[in-house]
Amino acid sequence: MSPASSTLPTPPARLVIASRESALAMWQAEHIRDRLRALYPQTDVSILGMTTQGDQILDVSLSKIGGKGLFVKELETALEDGRADFAVHSLKDVPMVLPEGFVLAAIGEREDPHDAFVSNNYENLAALPAGSVVGTSSLRRESQLRARFPHLVIEPLRGNVQTRLRKLDEGLYAAIILAAAGLKRLGLATRIRAVISSEDSLPAVGQGALGIECRADRLDVIAALQPLHHPDTAACVFAERAMSRALNGSCQVPLGGFAEVQNGQLRMRGFVASPDGQRVIRAEAMGEIAAPEALGGQIAKSLLAQGAGEILAALNG
Repeated sequence: MSPASSTLPTPPARLVIASRESALAMWQAEHIRDRLRALYPQTDVSILGMTTQGDQILDVSLSKIGGKGLFVKELETALEDGRADFAVHSLKDVPMVLPEGFVLAAIGEREDPHDAFVSNNYENLAALPAGSVVGTSSLRRESQLRARFPHLVIEPLRGNVQTRLRKLDEGLYAAIILAAAGLKRLGLATRIRAVISSEDSLPAVGQGALGIECRADRLDVIAALQPLHHPDTAACVFAERAMSRALNGSCQVPLGGFAEVQNGQLRMRGFVASPDGQRVIRAEAMGEIAAPEALGGQIAKSLLAQGAGEILAALNG
């Protein structure tokens, strides 16, 4: 998408945003709603809150119940049948291939993309004694933790941000790993004991960015959303998603991809790992901002050349 022109388009008289009902999802939807109300004061902008299958199944890891697409399917149904005009997602929850007839109309500016170390008793990962239980719902985080800190015990952790913090406070974990962006957006930045470097935990594809999805035939909605589009963030996440797509990435695959703008170019890093962290394959490259998907494809090709295909085949087999 190109940056918004100086002349704002004429928006629809009414816009309905589909959103999950978790506190973080509602914050994201309200953030977009408020920006649109400021841009288009004559437009009635409201939110349709929904509970998705991913929100309902909390006792099984995402990788075992179908992945993060469970968080968006019901929202897409609302777009399809006209109950809502667009949906606001955490981009890392959006499957790499959208259903036919849907597009990412705009990508919002990225918040902190890193993972956050949250603990009531320890300052950082290095301070955790052997045998400490660390909670995370992510195979990506788990594989990197097992590789870097093999003396720790990694246990699954599901639920919304508040539920995960409560489980920590109840003493079920010595520490938990959450996305820094979610904690900051919810006003919970004080719970972050340390932001984990991308060397210790490479972020998830799209982490920290908001993706706004609508039907491809809603040109009026796409035009109205353009002032919210952030080109640099979009270039980064398009590179990351291209890498993941080439590797058939999903919740069942421990992989990370992170691109950032440096000196007018894109620097991108990616990895694929075995779930136990025994094998980690990494790649890094620079590319043009104007061709982000080519860079993502280059990273994927490099990972495959180093043997990532063997790891992926074992996971999918």
